[in-house]
Amino acid sequence: MAAVSQRAPDFVPADRQGLALEGFFQIMARWNIGNSDARRILGNPAERTFFQWKSGKAARVPEDTLRRIGYVAGIWKALQIVYSDAGLADTWVTRPNKAFGGQTPLARMVAGDVTDLAAVRAYVDAARAPWS
Repeated sequence: MAAVSQRAPDFVPADRQGLALEGFFQIMARWNIGNSDARRILGNPAERTFFQWKSGKAARVPEDTLRRIGYVAGIWKALQIVYSDAGLADTWVTRPNKAFGGQTPLARMVAGDVTDLAAVRAYVDAARAPWS
């Protein structure tokens, strides 16, 4: 019996990568997140690469970066569902939270590892569950 691969496709079309980055930067703007924190959330790409992405010049975006963007998009969507007020949803990431040891969800997300993004995503998905 052949093993089934769990890997994501190696190729995501460039136009999709550009759209993913565009969405990411729109979320960062709504959350009022600075460039330094946004870079950490993306996995610390080179500064030049980061600013090229931000200006809409996406070449090839690594799979890890696309995964991170997916987590951020999921967090944003869940917050929009949980909060009827977009302002509350958009400021949630900068408010201290007992579930994250009193730190802000943003502090957890910028800790650097993709698992930190996954933890925040799991938390908001659990909060969203009653509305799903």
